[in-house]
Amino acid sequence: NNKEVIKMSNIKERVVKGKYQKGDLYKRERHEAINYIEEKYPETAKEFQRLQFEQYLLFCKKQMDYGPSNIAMGTSLDTDEEKRLSKIGLIVRINDKVQRLINLVVKNNRKAQNEPTIDAFKDLACYGIIAQIVEAGKWGK
Repeated sequence: NNKEVIKMSNIKERVVKGKYQKGDLYKRERHEAINYIEEKYPETAKEFQRLQFEQYLLFCKKQMDYGPSNIAMGTSLDTDEEKRLSKIGLIVRINDKVQRLINLVVKNNRKAQNEPTIDAFKDLACYGIIAQIVEAGKWGK
């Protein structure tokens, strides 16, 4: 739908031009897929949105503690090589979480002794988004 593309491009344009207003990206943009899922599977849709907010809050709290340099690996992320280094660091973190899940859920089918396995899934969701932010050149900015 052209109207949809124009709406989204206007949002992207405002963000690109530095005119991002808090909440711009979270305004309720309607799309037929959203309408369909929210109507057909309202509990799933509501829970997905609740979890997204929970993830965002967790991300913000962790960033207050860590700051951006842990993901940037001490670089400014200005070059492709610096972004690559950052993504390698993220891949190592992701692999740690995946290996933990494989060990606990697939191989041994037992409860974790330290943090619940669901925390590994939460971390994986955040790392995927962080990698996209790094790739876009927006990390720590």
